[in-house]
Amino acid sequence: MTLLFASTTAACLVVLAAVAVRIDAESRRSGLDHEVGSRASGLSRAVWFDAGVLHLEPLSEDELARGAQVLAVLQAAPGKPPSLRNVEPARSALPGQDRLGRIWRSVLEEQETVQVSAPSETGGRLRWAAAPVWDDDRIGAAVLVGTEIARGERDHDVLVRWLAVGCTALVCCAAAVGHLLSGRAMRPALVGLEQQEQFLAEAAHELRTPLTTLRLVVERGGTSDEALRLVDRLSRLVTGLLARARTETGAQRAELVPLRLDQLVETTVEELPGQDNVTVNSEPVVVLGDPDLLAQAVRNLVENAQRHGGPPGSPVEVTVAPGLVTVRDHGAGVPLADRERVFARGVTGASGAGSGTGAGLAIVRWVAELHHGSARLTDAPGGGSLAELRLPKDRARTSSSSSHEDLGTVGT
Repeated sequence: MTLLFASTTAACLVVLAAVAVRIDAESRRSGLDHEVGSRASGLSRAVWFDAGVLHLEPLSEDELARGAQVLAVLQAAPGKPPSLRNVEPARSALPGQDRLGRIWRSVLEEQETVQVSAPSETGGRLRWAAAPVWDDDRIGAAVLVGTEIARGERDHDVLVRWLAVGCTALVCCAAAVGHLLSGRAMRPALVGLEQQEQFLAEAAHELRTPLTTLRLVVERGGTSDEALRLVDRLSRLVTGLLARARTETGAQRAELVPLRLDQLVETTVEELPGQDNVTVNSEPVVVLGDPDLLAQAVRNLVENAQRHGGPPGSPVEVTVAPGLVTVRDHGAGVPLADRERVFARGVTGASGAGSGTGAGLAIVRWVAELHHGSARLTDAPGGGSLAELRLPKDRARTSSSSSHEDLGTVGT
């Protein structure tokens, strides 16, 4: 896109520059012709014939003659070649004799001022104008005025150079602006693609465990109630994934409603496979939040503790307090240098043997920030890790402090 933008701009500038150069060249040529033609015509009216004698005295006093670069008078009798009179500044500044003859014949044929380009004997390039001087009913002489073409060409060359420099600078600016605009235009598409890839990775991460469990239940001929429970969990997972994807892309805003955080945590833990080693200690807590997203965050905290918090079957303790959900494991803990890294996209464990890739804790932090809270890892007393999902104090309150509220309307 940058190349296309720059090449299009360059093509337009080249066309405009070519038009400008041509217009300038024609304008300078026209101005030069007007200058020498006007000077020659004016001087031809200043001299005159009297009884066949050409009087050139006015040329010594005329301002037009003084301002001429090259000035000469051609005079000829009928049927004879012209002779030179009043040559300024020198004969070498005039064209050769053959060219002077052709200029004289052109004046006789046209019977008006003629303009030609012809070099001087020294090689200078000049533009000439020859205006006739009438002797009764015939042309007896012609005033020849010349001016250098190089003077106008030098100015024209300066213009061409400035146009070249200016066009190059404009093309560079256009390329830079095109790069910025194309980058800005492509950025939403790239962000959308990245979000889509993240969503697919997170969906695979979230759905892998319940799908595996459902397959085991079906293969071993489990009860329909157990299968239905897993299907319900999958349905809630998909709903949460879609809600998170729409919220991240701005398609919808998170709806924070009053809910019982303790009940939500207990229900979420009950749905987890292998929850026998998980204990929940809670007190009634009401918070403002999105139930699907909070359930997903709690689920990821517990599953992360089960996977990376020591050998399989190690105890995991979940505690619900006002504005706080903590999940403790009894593993080796997370090094201090890795406690922020594990919340990044694509990381689920500390560096080393227990590391992995995924999106579990990244989702936890995202949900916490969406609820104006925070998520972090600390060392648990006596060993292991303590993961915290914290909500701001002004958005959390215990049910005992809101005993007058109708908690029957609080949804989980």
